[in-house]
Amino acid sequence: MSLERVFKALVSLGLSEPDARVYIFLALKGPNQVVSIVDKLKINKKEIIRSLGNLQKKGIISQVDDAKGFQVLSFEKTLKLLIKLEKEQNTMMLDNLIRNWKTVIQKNSTD
Repeated sequence: MSLERVFKALVSLGLSEPDARVYIFLALKGPNQVVSIVDKLKINKKEIIRSLGNLQKKGIISQVDDAKGFQVLSFEKTLKLLIKLEKEQNTMMLDNLIRNWKTVIQKNSTD
């Protein structure tokens, strides 16, 4: 599997492009500090910090310690987690749509 395919898969599963780039970098290079990530990826520090926060919220990366920086879940665990999160979002969207549809039907049946 090519890196481009991995990148596209991560983005299709809900990661932003910068988040996917940071994940792939850490997965390939191992734990790194923010300064190293900024230097190697040529993305500004604010964007890197935002991506690290996004990935931490999803449970895909964790901070090892100040000296080592951030590390990622294995690719397999990351895919499973992203698929699970996507399913949960789809279920919530489906539930909301059904509730809204029932409201629309109810309002139109009383008119």
